[in-house]
Amino acid sequence: MDQSSIVIFSDMDGTLLDHHTYSFAAAQPTLDALFARSIPVIPNTSKTFVEMVELRNKIGLQGPFVIENGAALFIPHGFFKQKPAGTIWQDGFWCKSFISSKGYWLKLLEIVKADFAGEFTHFSEMSLNDLMAATGLSEANARLAAKRQFGEPVMWLGSDERKAAFIQAVRERGATPLEGGRFIHISGDCTKGKALNWFMEEYRRQTAMTATSIALGDGKNDIAMMEAADIAVRIASPSHPPPQINKKDNVYTSTLQGPEGWTEMLTQLLSLKD
Repeated sequence: MDQSSIVIFSDMDGTLLDHHTYSFAAAQPTLDALFARSIPVIPNTSKTFVEMVELRNKIGLQGPFVIENGAALFIPHGFFKQKPAGTIWQDGFWCKSFISSKGYWLKLLEIVKADFAGEFTHFSEMSLNDLMAATGLSEANARLAAKRQFGEPVMWLGSDERKAAFIQAVRERGATPLEGGRFIHISGDCTKGKALNWFMEEYRRQTAMTATSIALGDGKNDIAMMEAADIAVRIASPSHPPPQINKKDNVYTSTLQGPEGWTEMLTQLLSLKD
């Protein structure tokens, strides 16, 4: 595989970050090896813009990133030679947004709330302590997680049967719900896969390379991303089985969990130890 034309898209929680501790230490040597070979690692996550600005600096990632399950993609100035098509300059990045803001989805949740009273809560209604308990995040990081711009994460409290009814109810009202490792994300018709496709089209246009995309994820909200990628890597999770994806070829599953599995699979696929 020509490593000069590889683009890696990675989920964060439960994939590059440990499901319980949010540590990426096990992936650090692999991240260093990818950086040395100029292979971009693009976070493709349910996290917010402010979370990712801080997290990418902590990890040492300087390239593009996708937030809120494909709601918007941010590209730093200079990553491409030209202004990326269809973007606006926002918060120090070229931004390509795919859906409208979260206010619309909050109104939708108010409409369905009467039919599911007491069966769910969501970020905008949860206290900081509630968010910390639900996510395992520190106080500072929980504050960042609450600053959503596009979608709204729902914490389901009822039965699986009623959850299915809830998902159907919001879908009938125009939402595109996505189940992540901890929450049901309520937003518009955006996916991590659509963001990946848009980026790869722009990447190939600006670099004139036949680039290969690799996507790594562990949850249901990663399915579209993995199906859109040339190579799909399912990362084992301590909390749920690997997601079922509609893709026959170039699908791999790690034996290790989280960042250990992330390192395991990329080392195998790209021969990073050579």
